[in-house]
Amino acid sequence: MDTNFTPSPEQIAQTKQKIDAYIQSIDANADHRAGAYPYYQFHQAGEPIRGTVLIFHGFSNKPHQMSRLADYLFRNGFNVYQANVAGHAFIPADKYWPQVDLKPEIANPLREKVQNDPVLQNFFANLAADPGTFRRPGYRQQIALVSRLVTIEPRLLDIMKAIELDNDPDFEEYFISSDMNYLKDARDRLAELDAMPGPIYTIGLSVGGSVALGLAADKPERIKRVVAYAPLLKIYGVERRQYVMLAGPLDISESGWDPALRFPVGCFTGADRFGSFVRSPNNIATLRDIPTFLVLTQNEDAADLDTNQEFFENIGGDRKGHRCYVYSSGDMVPHPMVDPTEVSQQMSNRFWQSLYQETFHFLTAGEIDSGNMSKVDQDPNLPQVPPLESK
Repeated sequence: MDTNFTPSPEQIAQTKQKIDAYIQSIDANADHRAGAYPYYQFHQAGEPIRGTVLIFHGFSNKPHQMSRLADYLFRNGFNVYQANVAGHAFIPADKYWPQVDLKPEIANPLREKVQNDPVLQNFFANLAADPGTFRRPGYRQQIALVSRLVTIEPRLLDIMKAIELDNDPDFEEYFISSDMNYLKDARDRLAELDAMPGPIYTIGLSVGGSVALGLAADKPERIKRVVAYAPLLKIYGVERRQYVMLAGPLDISESGWDPALRFPVGCFTGADRFGSFVRSPNNIATLRDIPTFLVLTQNEDAADLDTNQEFFENIGGDRKGHRCYVYSSGDMVPHPMVDPTEVSQQMSNRFWQSLYQETFHFLTAGEIDSGNMSKVDQDPNLPQVPPLESK
């Protein structure tokens, strides 16, 4: 691969100035979220690079989520910019994060019904009495909540259809949404790299994977390849998705990887809606010409696997330089597959080093070795990934 992209001192300085100004704007906001700062790793001016990788973290997480991958790519010739996904640099989430809400004229009467319903109030009182045990409602809780919401407001079934179907014409009758902030914010992050020579590659996990894909579809002239780990193009599970669509626009919240952080379920609804935008026909048509590497797992509990596999076929399957790898259920790789220290469903990715190698392989050569993906021993022909202890 051609590595003769050599940023000048002026180009490096211009890029750093733009990103630093963005970081300073985060710091100046009293609602900035501790540790949720973007950061960059740039080689010295005059040193040839392979290009620049723009990385987007997963839902409710922070840029350092993929710091090990960023370090590996930087050591092997890339400039790296780890960005926040929209709003995640700030809290409270209900003020800053993209989400879907019912219009006030619909939401306020419904919220009043929820507040006056003794069954739901008993449920919420039980949560308040023991908040440490509640991160996400379980399967039975979700079904029960959906059933109760429909009981107190039967119109919700019709309202839900407007959000459950992609691009339903009745959506704007009932809802307001800030889901497109994911794309607007990503455009701003990409614009900070305007002065940087050479190709831009986008990488993302979960919601960040959707952002990486959506940005590539929006700026195909600038982005050369995409790597999306378990992109959240649709919420996993019929019951889970129904709960997110019904309860999302209400005042019901959950917590994520940080138990102290709470966010409205409507933020999940916003992520799902943005995923449907990424899957729109126009974006699929554009992405057919941008080589994409999807990494999926059969042990999904967040992103719908069937939707992701269908998306891969729609953008061209193995044609036009696209590649896909699916970890089998027996590999025991969870949805947050990039950081080996992240544990979900009592699983973590023991194949993380080969994942990093094949990410590098795809970015530099447009190919992957499927046989290497599920190996603990690394491919000696690719740059080696340091062991966990050296981080």
